[in-house]
Amino acid sequence: MTDTRFIQIHSLQSFPAALLNRDDSGLAKRLPFGGAMRTRVSSQCLKRHWRVAEDEWSLDKLDAPRSVRSRVVPETRIGAALREGGIADEETVEAVVTAFARNLYGKDGKDVKSRQALLLGEPEIAYLTRRARDILAEIDGPKAAGEAIDALFKKDEKANLKALLAANRLNAGLEAALFGRMVTSDPEANTDAAIHVAHAFTVHAEETESDYFTVVDDLTRAAGETGAAGIFDTELASGLYYVYVVVDVPRLIENLGGDDTLAGRVVEHLVHLIATVSPGAKLGSTAPYAFAELMLVETGRRQPRTLANAFRRPVAPQIPIATDELNDYLKRLDDTYGCAESRQHLSTEGRALAGSEGPVNLDSLALFARDAVHGEHPEA
Repeated sequence: MTDTRFIQIHSLQSFPAALLNRDDSGLAKRLPFGGAMRTRVSSQCLKRHWRVAEDEWSLDKLDAPRSVRSRVVPETRIGAALREGGIADEETVEAVVTAFARNLYGKDGKDVKSRQALLLGEPEIAYLTRRARDILAEIDGPKAAGEAIDALFKKDEKANLKALLAANRLNAGLEAALFGRMVTSDPEANTDAAIHVAHAFTVHAEETESDYFTVVDDLTRAAGETGAAGIFDTELASGLYYVYVVVDVPRLIENLGGDDTLAGRVVEHLVHLIATVSPGAKLGSTAPYAFAELMLVETGRRQPRTLANAFRRPVAPQIPIATDELNDYLKRLDDTYGCAESRQHLSTEGRALAGSEGPVNLDSLALFARDAVHGEHPEA
C-alpha cells in the first residue's frame, strides 16, 4: 500500500497569439477571477489533448486497454462486427443494435442525435459483441434477439456493465480509470475520476485582440481582379497560464485493478504530457506549441490545495514574476499550515521554490512522481 495519497502538479505555460480553446461563439474561453477577466482553457480541453497525444509518452505506450467515447458504438462497432460474421439477417442485426442503444444510452437511445456520448472500454465492447454473437447463434428472429439483449442489462444478470467493472476495473478502459465516467443507463457502472483537472487560466488579465484577415482567390487575382474572396475575423489571445492537476493515488491504483506499477507509469506519463502537450485550436494559423516553463510536483497525504490564489491579484505575464508570486504564496501557506508534502520542480529560469528539491529536468521530475506512487518519498 502506498504512503502517498495525493500527487499535486502545478504548471506555468505561456502561449503567444493563439486561440487555445473556443466558446460557442468562436471566442476565447474566459473566466472572471480576482476582479479581472482571464483567458481560460477548460479541463475537458486539456484532458482531451492529453488523451489523444501521439508521442513517446502517449497513453498508448502504457499497453493498457483504452476507452472509446462515442454515441454510435452499437452501430459502428457491435453492429458492424455482427454483419461481418454473417450470422443473422439485417432485420435481426438492426433489432440487436436498437436494443443495445436503448440499454446503453437510455430511453432516448434509439435516436442517435438524442444520445450523450458514452465512454466504453474496449474490453466492454468486445464482451458485448461476443455475447451478441452467442445470442444470435442460438435465437432466431429480431423480436427474440432484442429481448435477449435486454436481459443482459437486467440487475440480476451478471453480464451488465456493473458486473464487468467488478470483475476487472480496467474493463472500462484506461480513460475511464484516469478521468472517470458516468453511465446514466447503469449508474452502478460509474467510475470516479482518479485524476482531477482544474480549468487553466492566465495569471494576468486577458490579453486579446480581434484578428482581421482576408482570403485571396489565386485564379481571379491572376486574371487581374482586385479585392478579396472573403473577409473574416477571429480572436487571438496571449497568456501565461496556471495549470493544476491532482492525482488521487489510492483511487488510481484501485481503478487500475490494483496494479500500482501501472499507476506509477501513468503518473510518469502524465507529468510529461502536462509539460509538453499543448491544447489548441487553429493549429495551422497559430502553431500553439509550448513547453511548461515551471512545474512543481508535490506528494503527500493531506488534502490538496490549489496555488491559483497566488494569482488572485493579476500579475505581470512574465515567468520570473509569476514564479516569485507562486513561491511567496507557497511560503505563506507553509508558515500557516506547515509543509506536509515532498516537493520537486523544474524551472527554465533555474529558480528555487520553497521546500522543493530542485530544480531538476523533466525526466527526473516525472520519475519523482512515479516513485511517489510506490511510497518511495516520505512526507516532508
